[in-house]
Amino acid sequence: MSRQVRNRLRARWSAAGIPLPCGRFALGMTAEFSENLKKLLDDTAVFATLATVGRDGQPHLTVIWLERDGEELVYSTTVDRQQYKNIVRDPRVTVMIVPPGDPYVYAEVRGTVAVTPDTARELPDRLSHKYTGKPYAEFNPSSVNDGERVIVRVTPTAVRGRL
Repeated sequence: MSRQVRNRLRARWSAAGIPLPCGRFALGMTAEFSENLKKLLDDTAVFATLATVGRDGQPHLTVIWLERDGEELVYSTTVDRQQYKNIVRDPRVTVMIVPPGDPYVYAEVRGTVAVTPDTARELPDRLSHKYTGKPYAEFNPSSVNDGERVIVRVTPTAVRGRL
């Protein structure tokens, strides 16, 4: 896209009150979240879509509950789920965060993951309270049959979007 076309698009978006796309890149280090993204993650129960890379190279998408811990995103899963198998094999992920009711404002967080055991199972309870107002076992009674729980930490390498 030429500079002229980019400038015309920016002028149209700005005139229409649409936030301009922005990107924060930090090769080899953690990228930072904008203040708007931090506020959204901290103050609302916004759902996110996690993209992992399947064994055959195809993307695998799943909706997740998450929270922010400093400049990292944190969520819970079990070792028997496809997303876990994918991230153990290839730790690169993308998390798409779109506020409800405003699909033109989003954040794309690309990064790598680190996985640790969650023997206490505190994170699913904390996230369930945030998203449903109930303990996880009450929200999902069949969770007593879940596989081993793990905590997944996404360390962002790039944050893009309009949030």
